[in-house]
Amino acid sequence: MIDYIVAAVTALLLIVGALFALAAAIGLVRLPDLYTRMHSASKAGTVGSGLLLLAAGFYSQDPAILARALAGFVFFLLTAPVSAHLLARTAHRSGYDLGALSVRDDIRDR
Repeated sequence: MIDYIVAAVTALLLIVGALFALAAAIGLVRLPDLYTRMHSASKAGTVGSGLLLLAAGFYSQDPAILARALAGFVFFLLTAPVSAHLLARTAHRSGYDLGALSVRDDIRDR
């Protein structure tokens, strides 16, 4: 019985993680400019890859592997949005323009 529960939770984590990763990939293709693409990749990509990592850790049924998977997820949450912010800030300072749909540029007003 416990094997079915583990399999069901793992399958749910895999499906949700894959959907987040798919949303990030679609955002990379469909969004108009660098800044919105980075937002999609950093937010949805982080959650998607973290959930896939947790699924692998949960499926192993080993507390040490699950702890490493949780540590990796926390590492994703701490590093990916910060690095995307720094890349977007550097792109803005080097003169990369916002997309036509953007209506406000708070950094330029400083």
